Amino acid sequence: MSPRGPSHRVAVMAAPRMSLFELAIVVEVFALERPELDVDHWYAVQVFTPHDAGVAALGGMQLEVEAGIEAMAVADTVIVPSWPVDLEPSEEICRGIRAAYERGARVVSICSGAFVLAAAGLLDGRRTATHWRYADELARRYPRLQVDRDVLYVDDDRVLTSAGSAAGIDLSLHIIRKDHGAAIANAVARRLVVPPIREGGQAQYVEAPVARADDDRIQQLIEWVVEDPRRPVSVAAAAQRVNMSERTFSRHFKKVTGSTFYDWLTERRLHRSTELLETSDETIDVIAQRVGFTDPTAYRRQFKARFLTTPSGYRSAFRRVSTPATS
Repeated sequence: MSPRGPSHRVAVMAAPRMSLFELAIVVEVFALERPELDVDHWYAVQVFTPHDAGVAALGGMQLEVEAGIEAMAVADTVIVPSWPVDLEPSEEICRGIRAAYERGARVVSICSGAFVLAAAGLLDGRRTATHWRYADELARRYPRLQVDRDVLYVDDDRVLTSAGSAAGIDLSLHIIRKDHGAAIANAVARRLVVPPIREGGQAQYVEAPVARADDDRIQQLIEWVVEDPRRPVSVAAAAQRVNMSERTFSRHFKKVTGSTFYDWLTERRLHRSTELLETSDETIDVIAQRVGFTDPTAYRRQFKARFLTTPSGYRSAFRRVSTPATS
């Protein structure tokens, strides 16, 4: 096992009347030591409160918190996991969060924690996620931000926001994926007994799991295509493989999967390409061909539309070790 380097310091705010679930997500994902992963620079979590040492949480529970607001001054990541929406954050809190961001720290909110980041001015002009129940109120109070009601989380450089409660798990795994790569994030997800990626409406770096169809013929077709997405499979060829007419196949495939065959196939090829971008040194053009795109330009266009970034941008974000690549 290689020696470990300095830990990535995570400061997590405990607020009065907070939900302990969101706080527990952060502690569970980041605070547990994971020596079996053999990762340098794992996380060191410190819970802090800007209020008295005793924090009265929801459910009649009392937290004893030793660290104060000064914890933000040395943190690499500051997380606000929950916040009472009827409570205005103090200027001291806002100033501390702004100072952390300005010196280069990453700032994260889960659920209603977005109200604190918004009050600090960090969400001005940014696309933002929060719980759907609070979306209208957040937009009303802070009109300079753009609330995206459809996503599980938003990653905007060093400012990251998630939707309600359990979406904090998705965002936390996304952070690990950014810091340590997909394999480590997937390993942590397995230990949490959750999927590494949940399907959602967000146009982000989402790895769609292979659909499980109730119809055996469609399921066998899906498995055949996933086995080698380079196959030049047309609707006609797919219909013939499952012994259906093209019209019947198209109608039935959409009924079973919720997608047209062309859209589904494109999605699978794009997601297969993300795996190759993360794990191989091949050029973008070669990867496009390997996943079934005969035109690299079309591949780049489809990738940009799906993930809101270029293939080379994705590779730069998610490769654990950067390697030269042709974009």
